[in-house]
This record gives sequence, C-alpha cells and structure tokens, in this order.
Amino acid sequence: MKKQRFIWLLFILLAIISGIFAFDFYSQNKWINFGLFTVVCIACIVFAQMSALSFVQRSEKILLAIQKKDFSLFPETEQNNLVENAVKLYYQSKEEHLSLSSYKLLYEEILNQLEIGLMILSEKNNDWEVFYVNPVFLEILQIPKYNSWNLYESKTPDFFRIIEQTNYQNSQEFFDISIDENVKQSFSLRTKKVQNIKNRFCIISLESVQKIIEQKEKLAWNNLMKVISHELLNTLTPVNSLIQNMEYIINQDVVEKEDQQEMKESLMIINSKSKQLLNFVDDYRQVAELPKPVFKTISLTDIAKSALHFLKPEFKKNKIVLINSLEDQTFFADQKMIERCLINLYLNAIHAVADNQEKIIRTEIKTINKRIVLSVEDNGTGISNEIKDKIFLPFFTTRTNGSGIGLTLSKSIIEAHKGYLNYKSLEKGSRFEIWFME
Repeated sequence: MKKQRFIWLLFILLAIISGIFAFDFYSQNKWINFGLFTVVCIACIVFAQMSALSFVQRSEKILLAIQKKDFSLFPETEQNNLVENAVKLYYQSKEEHLSLSSYKLLYEEILNQLEIGLMILSEKNNDWEVFYVNPVFLEILQIPKYNSWNLYESKTPDFFRIIEQTNYQNSQEFFDISIDENVKQSFSLRTKKVQNIKNRFCIISLESVQKIIEQKEKLAWNNLMKVISHELLNTLTPVNSLIQNMEYIINQDVVEKEDQQEMKESLMIINSKSKQLLNFVDDYRQVAELPKPVFKTISLTDIAKSALHFLKPEFKKNKIVLINSLEDQTFFADQKMIERCLINLYLNAIHAVADNQEKIIRTEIKTINKRIVLSVEDNGTGISNEIKDKIFLPFFTTRTNGSGIGLTLSKSIIEAHKGYLNYKSLEKGSRFEIWFME
C-alpha cells in the first residue's frame, strides 16, 4: 500500500514538473518540446487518477456486495482508510447476516414444531403478503403454500373472509368452516396485530376445537386410569395375599387356634379393604353420574349462610375467624348442589388453616362484569406450584384421609350450572372463585 501511494505521489509530482517544463517551452515557442512534456503531463495525471480510482473501485465493490448481501468475498484490509473501513463494514455486515440467518432458521424450526397452525402476514404497499406459515396451518386447512395472501381467497373463502372481517386487528373467536367440502369443523382463531414505525404484521393462530377436546379427554382419561389402577392395586394386592395365606391354612389337616386367629384377622382386613374399595367406587359414581340440577330461583346469600351454619361446630372447634361480605344475589340454580359445593370448599379451607395460629376464612359475594362471583379465601399454607394443576383431577389428594373428589365434584357441579370454578394463589393462602352467569 505504501508503494502504491508512493507511485501515485510520484505521478503527481511528474505531472507538475512536466507541466512546468511544458509551460516554459510554450513561452519559448519550442513547440516540439512543449508537445512532448504536455503529453507526459497528461499521462502522469491519467495514471495518478487511475491509481486513486482503484481504491474507490475496491471500496465500491465491497459496498455493492454488502448491498446485494453477497458475502462470498474475502477482502483484505489495506492501509487506505476508505478501503479499510469498507472491509470492516463488510465483515460486520457478514457477521450480522449470519447471525440473523441462524436465528431465522432456529425460530422457523421452533414454529414448525408447534401443534397449532400459525400464519404471519406482513403489509407492503397496502397489500398483505405471507411472511411465514407453518406446516400445521396448511395441514389443517388442506391448502398449498402461497406467498400472496389474496391467493388464499379462492382456496378457503370462509377463512379468508373471517380474517378480513377482523380488519387484521386483535381478535379471538370460534368459527365453523368446511374443509374440502366435508362436514363443517370448529376452529379456535386468534389474530394479533404487531406494528412498528416501518412494518405491520398480523399473527394468525388456528387450532381445531375437536383436537383440543380430544387431547384434554385423553389426558383426563390417562390421569383417571392411573388413579384407578393405583387404588385397585393397593386394595387387591394385600387381599390376594391374605386369601392365598388362608387357602394354605385351610388345606392343613389340623387348623390350630393361632391359625384360626390369623384367619379372623385376615377376614377383618379383607372386609376393611372391601369397604374401602366400595367407598372408592361410590366416590367414582358420584363424579361420573352427577344428577342433573333442579333449577329454581334461589338466594346465593342464603346458601352461603346455610353452609356456614352447617359447619359452625367445625369453625368453633378450630377457632376460625369468619369474615363475610355477602351481597344479596338471587339466580337460577340447584340449592342443594351449590350448598354441597360450598361445603367442600369450606372443608378444604379448614384443612388449609389447621396449622395457623391465626385462622381466617373469608367469604365474599359480588358482581363483576354482570357476573356473580362467590369466593372462599383462607390464609392457610396454600397450594404449591407442583400440584396446582392437579387439584381438580378425580381422586387426587394430599390428605391422608381425603377422598380426592371434593374439588372434582365441586367443579362438575358449577360446570353443570354453566359457570366455572377457578383457583387463585395468594401471597399467603388460597382463593377459590365460583363464577355464575347473572
């Protein structure tokens, strides 16, 4: 580089010297010498310019590669500031491009693994294009992949119209559409608008309602079968062992008194285990065969007071402070079923505050967004994050003498009333909320 700069300076110097001599010969009317030094001066200027332009051309080549995202070059740095800065910018852009490509590949692979359909639209020149779509989305709607959003109108007109009606804003809804002229299917649809100064995106997520239900039903059945299998094995295994032992005693020629006593004890254990199994089956029947509610207009406040009065001896024995804030609300429901649900929640709250010095159970009835909410709150130990997703599963319990159907039954009762039972973890304690339609 120093050599090239020296040559460039040499050409400039020769051009200046040749120009001085040419001017001198011109003033002396020595035309031949004038012409010769003029040609030499012009040649030096041209060579100097070509030498200078070579730096600019190398820089332009590197900048053009950055612009076209052609990172196949391996330019070397030079002592010329223009070229050196261009090379640094090139490698910086190359590194950023490789990082973005890696992240894009990673994100696309993650999105491709999702079990829900996902499409991302981007707006360009007041027209929408498909920025990304995962295979599940195409599989759900049974359509090919297009880059232009408008092409989907002919393939799935119902779906296209629904998205148009959302105006590409935030929305959440359920809809039924027919796929390939088959029976209509129900889908859960969410759209989310994402926008910055330069770009506007619309994220569309699509999931089959039937698939959601099937997955939840399968998970519920698996959990239920685990509990039933566990309970049956715990009951039948010792019973089977006792029966085998009794068969051995009976087959003896002489049954001694010690053996007779052992048989009596075995029969008592078998009887106890049989009752335990019958109770388990009865608990299951209560959950599986919940009777239909007998609806009539009732006072939710009266139900809460009745449940509190029923458990008054328990509250008194455990020295529990009751705090009630009960709005007078009437609605259409089965009084006995709601009261049973509420008693289950109070029994759980009594157990939760058992180890507290100060034991408080709070009951509140109020309206939120035209819905009646009944909440039972305690300042007990609360429910750990590890098990909070299991508390409504049939027969799941952390209590040694618990049946594990209280919350399951309560949840089923509230759902039969078109409401829902919700659990909320507090800083200290728990709150169960029953939401009813007004």
